[in-house]
Amino acid sequence: MHTDSLVRMANQIGSFFEAMPDRTEALEGIAQHIRKFWEPRMRREFLAHVEGGGSAELSSMVAEAIRRHRSVLG
Repeated sequence: MHTDSLVRMANQIGSFFEAMPDRTEALEGIAQHIRKFWEPRMRREFLAHVEGGGSAELSSMVAEAIRRHRSVLG
């Protein structure tokens, strides 16, 4: 899968969870959603892209969720 699509999907997930009143719960929800519903290969490609400097393309909420909950994703 192309990284642009993964970034777009991650940002869409972030938009959904952004509406939650509890930010901590929302950040965990983003990471858990990606872990549960993305194939391992998608997560690996996404994380490699983010760690390679692609985090600027992410919404601030998704970037924070990835930073805080990186261990759950890979």
